[in-house]
Amino acid sequence: MTDKFPMGRTVITPNAMENLNDEDIQASLRRHAAGDWGNCGPQDWQENEFSLPRRLRLFSVYEDRHGTKFWVITEADRSATTILLPEDY
Repeated sequence: MTDKFPMGRTVITPNAMENLNDEDIQASLRRHAAGDWGNCGPQDWQENEFSLPRRLRLFSVYEDRHGTKFWVITEADRSATTILLPEDY
């Protein structure tokens, strides 16, 4: 897969780090960078497709191997990408 955008610095919340498998995190980052927005709804998918060329915020939803939902968010300025659980938001 080819990266569609720079993700900047990758950060993760303590809660996500404690609860998610590292391999699942790495796989989600590769998917996110390639423009595979995971399990986000159609409206969020469409918003990401609009946002990508306009350098707006990007939002993806994934599940780890245990079914734990988590988010990957890249800031509009592409300075950072954050991995977090929904309750961390």
